[in-house]
Amino acid sequence: MSDAYRIPIVDLRAQYRVIETEVRAALDEVLQSQRFVLGPAVARFEERFAAYLRGGRAVGVASGSDALLLALMALGIGPGDGVLVPTFTFFSTASAVVRLGARPLFLDIDPKSYTLSAADVAEFLDRSCREEEGRLKHPQSGTTVRAILPVHLFGRCAPMPDLCETARRRGLWVVEDVAQACGARLVSDGGEKLAGTFGDFGCFSFFPSKTLGGYGDGGAVVAASEAAAERLRVLRMHGERVKYRHELIGINSRLDSLQAAVLSVKLRHLDRWCAQRVERAATYDRLFRESGLPGAGILALPELCPGLAHVFNHYVVRAERRDDLRSHLADRAIQAEIYYPLPLHLQPSFAHFGHRPGDFPRAERASREVLALPLYPELSDAQQRTVVEAVAEFYRV
Repeated sequence: MSDAYRIPIVDLRAQYRVIETEVRAALDEVLQSQRFVLGPAVARFEERFAAYLRGGRAVGVASGSDALLLALMALGIGPGDGVLVPTFTFFSTASAVVRLGARPLFLDIDPKSYTLSAADVAEFLDRSCREEEGRLKHPQSGTTVRAILPVHLFGRCAPMPDLCETARRRGLWVVEDVAQACGARLVSDGGEKLAGTFGDFGCFSFFPSKTLGGYGDGGAVVAASEAAAERLRVLRMHGERVKYRHELIGINSRLDSLQAAVLSVKLRHLDRWCAQRVERAATYDRLFRESGLPGAGILALPELCPGLAHVFNHYVVRAERRDDLRSHLADRAIQAEIYYPLPLHLQPSFAHFGHRPGDFPRAERASREVLALPLYPELSDAQQRTVVEAVAEFYRV
């Protein structure tokens, strides 16, 4: 949060005021123990987080980016492999693939949800890939397709039942990027399942601004099986199960005890905070529609999904003259952010994959139009009215 903004994109101080006593007690317990790395606070959080998700085994790691990397490492993804990735997402979704020598096979997004479309995935696999000796090959890139990496973007669940069914039919792994959607859920097969528990691995970020955020970097991988979770535990410790005996080539990526203590406190409040985010999104929806802005400057509002299928880590609109609108809001001390101004297939570091402007038009259009407005559980109705009135002022000029 910047002190320059009267209404910031997120106000962590407001959240802290509510939980300060709980947090300080939890931190003091760790400080008294002096066990800062993979101590009892981490074990407790892993157990509580898995129980909250009602599925899988949770393994705490150092960041959401490492969560993605470790999940792919656990699957043995490497050179010659391809992973289906949406081109409209944060950089680490694809960089984790590239760091292992594999190739991200970029796909366009659904223009309303900003997530992968199950129909697009199925069409890509049918049209662009072929079976060879029991493996799914992508001739254009020369890779063997191994996995799908859907992203629950901005807090909205990707269409996981259909994506998982496609993956099952084609023999692919599913690694969920849940960095922006902790607490989101879908009704599937008559029951409720939380984001991160549909696939083989669910990868979470606990960056401070997330729906469940720590006080620094942190992350977790939720594995569908105990064997997979144990492999992750070894990989996050330099491939070490017994001290100084390295069975695998792993990395150093451990959730520290102070972060785990904070997260255990915040986990108790998560469902309430997610519900409040949905309420704030509904208020924005009402205020924007009352203002007449949709279709008159504001090109689209985010969909309000049933239940907690969208927990609004970000409230993202599409806007004409987006960059000018953002500057107008900043002049009025209202913070707005662009997620994301350049799709991954056009990033300079991925230029060697040979993509060009126009390859994924829906993502490219979104990158020109999207704008995230302030949204957090403590945001007041008056603040939301101020934001909408400032947007209306811009389009009246």
